[in-house]
Amino acid sequence: MSETDSALPRGVSLRNGFAAGTLTFVLGYLVTYVWQSGTIRDSLQGYNAVIEFFGGDPIPAWQAVGWLFYNAHFVAVTYPTFGGGSVSMNLIADGNAPTLLYVVPPVLLVVAGFALARSAGVRDFDSGAIAGASVVVGYLVFAVLGLVAFRYTAGGSTMHPEYSVGVLLAGLFYPVVFGGIGGAIGATTAT
Repeated sequence: MSETDSALPRGVSLRNGFAAGTLTFVLGYLVTYVWQSGTIRDSLQGYNAVIEFFGGDPIPAWQAVGWLFYNAHFVAVTYPTFGGGSVSMNLIADGNAPTLLYVVPPVLLVVAGFALARSAGVRDFDSGAIAGASVVVGYLVFAVLGLVAFRYTAGGSTMHPEYSVGVLLAGLFYPVVFGGIGGAIGATTAT
């Protein structure tokens, strides 16, 4: 056991948590992409025509799917308005995307937490919750990277997931809570 893992229950590894968190974030994005990229491409056609008319680069579908993935964590996307203000939107909450997208991150995180607890061999609720919550190590890193990767800029205008809410909800709250729940289930149902 490494020095950084010494405070963790026996068998729980931050390295495994990082790997599981990374895999879970990427898988969640890919599920969202495969499911919604065609619809998003169609929805962006009108916006992209206007943007290109004024000499800007079109919004790539992969970035807009990223916004939708953050929306599935209840993280709104901020975009500028005429007159210098900004507005936040959640495409799922606004009815522009399937509500079922809200279950993608929690389900994947519960499964990851479950797998982490089982692989660590822990058998009690607290150790399982800690093992499952260790998914935060990788998930947080990719949640922060996603905030940068899914930022779209045209001229002086920028659209992006809300930074602080993205870190707090998508990066910390979701993996700790849902990974912890999965880990607790994995530990307490082990035979």
